[in-house]
Amino acid sequence: MDSLCIVMPAYNEESNIEETVKNWYPILEGKSADSRLVIADSGSTDATHEILINLKNIYPQLDILVDTEKQHGPKVIALYDYAIKKGFDFVFQTDSDGQTNPMEFDAFWNMRNEYDGIFGYRNIRGDGKVRDFVEKVVCFLLKFYFGVNVPDANAPFRLMKTDIVREYLYKMAPDYSLPNIMMTVYFVYYKEKYTFRTISFKSRQRGGNSVNLPKIIKIGVEALGDFRKFKNEMKVEKGYGL
Repeated sequence: MDSLCIVMPAYNEESNIEETVKNWYPILEGKSADSRLVIADSGSTDATHEILINLKNIYPQLDILVDTEKQHGPKVIALYDYAIKKGFDFVFQTDSDGQTNPMEFDAFWNMRNEYDGIFGYRNIRGDGKVRDFVEKVVCFLLKFYFGVNVPDANAPFRLMKTDIVREYLYKMAPDYSLPNIMMTVYFVYYKEKYTFRTISFKSRQRGGNSVNLPKIIKIGVEALGDFRKFKNEMKVEKGYGL
């Protein structure tokens, strides 16, 4: 059976983490015995870590990464690196805030042999018009910088072949803020076998979001310089040009 590594970054999710683990853990059923649900929790100032430690006594295939940076992006990179080094066949990334629906996973899993990457598309977002607008701006910038046309670049609902993730992950610095956006770009730009599939995305039910609008703007300004850097690197690679 194929092995699956479900990865989630977490930060101050004490009000969501137990239910999230409970809802996603059954996805490991029917996969190889070494499949894992892996949550990166570094820097939480609430009871998230204590809850995870207790949950590990109930869910033996739950692993916890504690030696990552605090921010979301570096955690995602560390989780992908974990999946690569442990040799999982597939890695699936989602978030730990309960906004995604595990009932929609099987449709992705059933398509896993047809594509190298299957990416969620949030055509209706429950987390507000501002974030929807930000995503549209990101997609516009990706088309401008890289010539890729994607409906949703950053959805935390993506199933990828780990071998393909390995090809692109280490093009990014370990502390890069927007790894999912660039991973989407790499899959599309280098013409891997990919598809986008509509998913639901509800509003945060409990707890606060650690990434507010000022942080989004700051990350976005920094991203423009990063995109130029990545674009130049991609242009000089043999056989690929813009």
